[in-house]
Amino acid sequence: MTEAETAGPTPARAQTGDRKRWAALVVLCAGALMAIVDETIVNVALPVIRRDLGFTQSGLAWVTGTYLVAYAGLLLLSGRLGDLLGRKRIFVSGLVVFTASSALCGAAWTAPVLIAGRFVQGLGAAMMTAVLLGMIVTLFTDTRERATAIGAFGFVQAAGGSIGTFAGGMITEVAGWHAVFFLNVPIGLIALAFAVRLLASERGTGLAAGADFIGAALVTAALMVGIYTVITVEDVGWASAHTLGFGALSLVLLAAFGWRERRAAQPLLPLRLLRSRGLVVANVAAFLMAGSMFGFMIVSVLLLRGPLGYGARDAGLAMLPTPAVIGAISLGLSARLIGRFGHRSVILAGLALIAAGLLLLTRVPADAAYALDILPAMLLIGAGFGSALPAVMATGMTDAAPEDSGLASGLFNTVTQFGGAIGLSVLTVLAATRTETLLTGGSGEREAALGGYALAYAVAAAVVAAAFAAVAVLGGRVADSGERVADSGGRVADSR
Repeated sequence: MTEAETAGPTPARAQTGDRKRWAALVVLCAGALMAIVDETIVNVALPVIRRDLGFTQSGLAWVTGTYLVAYAGLLLLSGRLGDLLGRKRIFVSGLVVFTASSALCGAAWTAPVLIAGRFVQGLGAAMMTAVLLGMIVTLFTDTRERATAIGAFGFVQAAGGSIGTFAGGMITEVAGWHAVFFLNVPIGLIALAFAVRLLASERGTGLAAGADFIGAALVTAALMVGIYTVITVEDVGWASAHTLGFGALSLVLLAAFGWRERRAAQPLLPLRLLRSRGLVVANVAAFLMAGSMFGFMIVSVLLLRGPLGYGARDAGLAMLPTPAVIGAISLGLSARLIGRFGHRSVILAGLALIAAGLLLLTRVPADAAYALDILPAMLLIGAGFGSALPAVMATGMTDAAPEDSGLASGLFNTVTQFGGAIGLSVLTVLAATRTETLLTGGSGEREAALGGYALAYAVAAAVVAAAFAAVAVLGGRVADSGERVADSGGRVADSR
């Protein structure tokens, strides 16, 4: 062996390795962005899709609903498969599935074809997104670098929906609804080429190490039924036999999954994960934050497009300050904030900013001036999510052992998507119900609509306040340890 070989990596090689890691992060975030953007990018195009493919009004909801069912329902299983078969393999497979199904959706000639394509898209999105956090914490073991990388993923998570709303309006107006889906094809192919080259291969622990297929079937069914129940509430009502029946079925399946995990030799969700206070608190906070964020996005678009009279393009532009601020903070500032003040303090400050922004939106008047009545709230909410979400994700992933990082990542994303679906449905139903009540009481259409949206924003602020209380009371020192280092075995140890 030569002296050069025994001396270790040269500075040039180390620099090349650094560049490759950051390039790999870009590929991972591109995959996540495609998955999250596709939750909302199609919404603005729905009226045109209905006309072209002959959807009924109730059937149209499944263009979004089918995607959410598959996406949220299959995240946990996909995360575990990443641990067993290798996270790169699952991510690349998901990218292939997502890209191919996007082409199918863009070429859809009937309503059933589009619905089927959206379900497969959701499957691909789940496979890509479930393993991302696990891959990030493996790539970046340095505390500050990991915080920066997680901040990038936090930006994608928090801003993807707003970006999708803006992009959907612009693309539909310029090129038609087919282009909303076809756009994913070249992006997906480019990402696939770089993913194969840049992402490190890993063997995984093998199916024999944790292939709890019964548990996987139970939790996937429970989540799918739960998401289906939530997204159909607006049509059938909360107290209907449909909602109560399917809601009860989802809870029974979830209870059966818990029973199975306590007895399985190789459980899908090892209960040791739930002994980590940081992971539990982070997932609670993520669930509540996602509910407020998804609800904020849809209610804000309805507010702008409805009583305030914005067009599709202008509504998308009006939403842009939020993702812009999220990006500026999560990509450039969040790592320094976490390093200086600790996870817990950053989370609490961010949640306070979000709640303040939502409360400002409860006071939007009928003659609202954007710069005075809307923009300040958009900036506060962007600053809050940009700082809080990366800190929440870092807290949740800190205590996960390397062999469980894919599962922990899948759990976090499952909780986020499920919280988002519930928040979206609850807040839109509350807004609609309040509007109908005000109309019955003699209010004008614009005033009634504003009253409905004001209630939705107030409830969203209360949800954020609940997240604040959970972190403040339950977080303790685990969520406040901002300085952590990785030991030689890959596990994270507190440096204090």
